[in-house]
Amino acid sequence: MAHSIRRVGAGTAALVLILSAGHAAAQSTRSAATPAPINRSVETVHQPIVERTDFSLDVGVGPRGLATGEADRLAGWFDGLGLGYGDTITLDDPMGWHGGAAQDAVAAIVSRYGMLIARDAPPITAGHPAAGTLRVVVSRAVAHVDGCPDWRHANAEYAGGTASNFGCASETNLAAMIANPEDLVVGQDGNRTADAMLSVKAIKTYRDATTTGAGGLKAESTGGK
Repeated sequence: MAHSIRRVGAGTAALVLILSAGHAAAQSTRSAATPAPINRSVETVHQPIVERTDFSLDVGVGPRGLATGEADRLAGWFDGLGLGYGDTITLDDPMGWHGGAAQDAVAAIVSRYGMLIARDAPPITAGHPAAGTLRVVVSRAVAHVDGCPDWRHANAEYAGGTASNFGCASETNLAAMIANPEDLVVGQDGNRTADAMLSVKAIKTYRDATTTGAGGLKAESTGGK
């Protein structure tokens, strides 16, 4: 009997050691986790992060525009990039904007994608375009929200702050839905393209148009000739 008791006692001690080790590991993991900051405002701490990437291609030019085969190469490059709204196209031309023919040729290709060339200064890229070439730069921005979902502080709390996951859904959806992520950084200027009258022009035209039934129904005959 004494031997049996000693065996049970040894097993119980081993079980206690295992449970203690598990509890210590859990405490270590819990303490290593970064505590969520207390946010007492109504603005989320999760904000979209905008990152921009610049793609560049040097194309050969001549006195009459692009060199032979360069138009097809440039169009294939645009297709590979999936050029579309939100991208910004700028030109780095050693000859400046007074060259004319080469820039017009590039603009004609860009117009096939429903885009325009920005007359802004091109971003800084590696090296400089060689003589007899024109550098086309496509700048693309993407928006994303890091750290979401965030359930570090999701339970009831008594400090008057919002949950750590507050704003994750709305900000992540905004980053995914916005057509031009750079609008989250600088927005749009107040030129006439942002005029509210232009926005409602189509609606006004629809409302002012004469209804299809204003002239009465067209008389039709089912009889023979």
